[in-house]
Amino acid sequence: MLTKLFPPKTIELPNGKVVIQKRSMTPIILLVFIVLIYLSVQITDFDLQRLLKRINQFFVIINEMIPPTWAYMPKLWEPLIATIKMSLFGSALGAICALPIAMLAASNINRSRWIPSVTKFILSILRTLPTLVVALIATFIFGLGTMAGTVAIFLFTISYIGKLLYEQIENAEMGAYEAMNAMGLTTIQSFRYAIFPQVLPNYLSTSLFCFEGNVRYASILGYVGAGGIGLLLAESLGWRNYANVGMILLMLVCTVFVIETISEYFRKKLM
Repeated sequence: MLTKLFPPKTIELPNGKVVIQKRSMTPIILLVFIVLIYLSVQITDFDLQRLLKRINQFFVIINEMIPPTWAYMPKLWEPLIATIKMSLFGSALGAICALPIAMLAASNINRSRWIPSVTKFILSILRTLPTLVVALIATFIFGLGTMAGTVAIFLFTISYIGKLLYEQIENAEMGAYEAMNAMGLTTIQSFRYAIFPQVLPNYLSTSLFCFEGNVRYASILGYVGAGGIGLLLAESLGWRNYANVGMILLMLVCTVFVIETISEYFRKKLM
């Protein structure tokens, strides 16, 4: 269609030969990009003047966080450990449950057409739901506390690892699997000895990476009553006690840095 709207340019060379030069699409792409940017500004009600006028308030809050309230630190250890426990348990349980779900979603393992489709659809729904919303629903079901946060992290981990894992399974080398199936091994046995060793390093690496992210997500789940250090963060922000917020953020940054460093070390060993 674009070729019809913008026909190629015909150039006749000095030797009499004719060369056809395609029209560049760059001006059209730029025009579409500018229109989309304009529509985005209108829809989101973005105001550059307000941004420039109020951006200094961000640094005012940062200044009030420094120095943090060091005396507040002893009160943070227990909720911080609860946050890590919540993340660790939810991530570990979610990673374990993601394995059989990924097997069901892999179209090269299942001969049935509808089982992989339904499983992938369920994983898509779980990925679509924001973790904060899942945690809020879980607080209505299980009550306030870390149980709700653990359930939210568990479901997010299943959706995240399940999606990546079934794609790895579908891209695995199937020769050994089919040979074992032909020898009479069951689907699970063939998967265990032929496919699982291929996806195991990526599976463990993805699980560790997911755990890193879950520690960060867990810190904000307290906003909806899902327990952990997020409860204290919401409370301190509500009272505008930014020095306490600075202490909480400092401990979170140090914790995430330590976990990321350890996780990165083991992920490099696995790859």
